Amino acid sequence: MSNIHQEIVLAAAPARIYRAIVDAAEFAKVTGAPTEGAPTEGAAFSAFGGHVTGRHVELVPDKLIVQAWRAKTWPDGTYSISRFELRPEGPKTRLVFDHDGFPEEQKEHLAAGWQANYWEPIRKYLG
Repeated sequence: MSNIHQEIVLAAAPARIYRAIVDAAEFAKVTGAPTEGAPTEGAAFSAFGGHVTGRHVELVPDKLIVQAWRAKTWPDGTYSISRFELRPEGPKTRLVFDHDGFPEEQKEHLAAGWQANYWEPIRKYLG
């Protein structure tokens, strides 16, 4: 089973990063792409105009986000788990990210995609 592990230090408090990922309106501002869904545990979400869909499996405000996550191109019923842990480091936050259970042949594409579609836009959004 494939795994992606990435750690990124972002120049903002955990609460701001949490909102940027979980709140659909904030995530749409971050990415510039259509995003839908409620920021509540168990709620379904759709991002990047439906290219990514999933469900918020576990939400611990300002600390942890666990999502069942899938790309539109994957076989029906195939979901992976993405886990975002937010650790305060002074005025900054270390985002510890793990992605498990995706199709093996998607690893390089996904690893680059998290950088290009999540971390870089969040970094720019935070200023």
